[in-house]
Amino acid sequence: MLTGCRHKEIKHGNIPTIKTEAAVIYGEVKTSSFPGKVKAASEINLSFRISGPITKINVTEGQYVKKGQIVAEIDSRDYAIQLSATEAEYSQIKAEADRIILLHGKQSVSDNDYDKAVTGLQQITAKYDAAKNALTDTKLRAPFDGYIQKRYHDKAEVISEGMPVFSMISDDLPEVEINIPAGEFIKRDKFDLYECYFDVFPEQVFLLEQISINEKANVNQLYTMRFRLKKDSSMRMPSPGMSAMVTIKYKPEQNQNISIPTTAMRDTENGTMVWVYDEITQTVQERKVTVIQILNDGKIIISQGLDVGEKVVTAGVHSLSEGEKVKLISDVSSTNVGGLL
Repeated sequence: MLTGCRHKEIKHGNIPTIKTEAAVIYGEVKTSSFPGKVKAASEINLSFRISGPITKINVTEGQYVKKGQIVAEIDSRDYAIQLSATEAEYSQIKAEADRIILLHGKQSVSDNDYDKAVTGLQQITAKYDAAKNALTDTKLRAPFDGYIQKRYHDKAEVISEGMPVFSMISDDLPEVEINIPAGEFIKRDKFDLYECYFDVFPEQVFLLEQISINEKANVNQLYTMRFRLKKDSSMRMPSPGMSAMVTIKYKPEQNQNISIPTTAMRDTENGTMVWVYDEITQTVQERKVTVIQILNDGKIIISQGLDVGEKVVTAGVHSLSEGEKVKLISDVSSTNVGGLL
């Protein structure tokens, strides 16, 4: 009775309803763990592109700022005067150049006078643009959303161009950095999944995405790997500077056996078969598998026919046909789900 109920097919709009489960590795997966540190996705020093005395400090250490927000200013008086003078010079030269260019079009001036006018206009335009940029650069703006980490100078101090005024970190997803020995580095093509653990978040496991791995060892003969924490709105994200433990899971060996539920198995005249669910087409395809052991916990171990992660049908297996479109149990109402169990 239990077997008959388990495999009962529920129709929903003439589309069979099924239940699936992913094929998993049977046995232990090889892993390695390494200590690491959380780092900001971006950490830079903010500096002015011009020199002068600081007149305003608009933020404090630890403050959150938005991209484009003015964080500090230097005295703009001299730069405003320079712009005004350059603008007057630009207006005069441009008017003269426009006149000569117009006359040249009427063949009333020589090519030499025309070339001089065009060159002079280009030079004064560049000078005018530089003066405008210099005045704009008297205001230091945040290049991205983030936090002011540290302030290096105070109001009224005279600074030179390029001198750091603040250090700033972005509020993008933080990164984790670890160092691995050469023995692990040479097996990097077998790395599969990465997880991160923190003592301050004992109940949470953070998934990582690899960003890079240095091809050259450091002075300690270790190779640096960088990861990005995958976003999860339900979890508190760690802060830069926190210590972490990163676990690297390896890809299964070629001869690694796979486990699936016994209910997915169908014995036919052609051998043991399972239905494999295709998430893209939402259809099922029949697949022959090689069973090497049936366990007491409702699982079977197979050596051929499936790859890790493939989804097999575990309920409704006896009423399906090759290439048939199906609906997952999660896509139907609770009433219909109850009929499937």
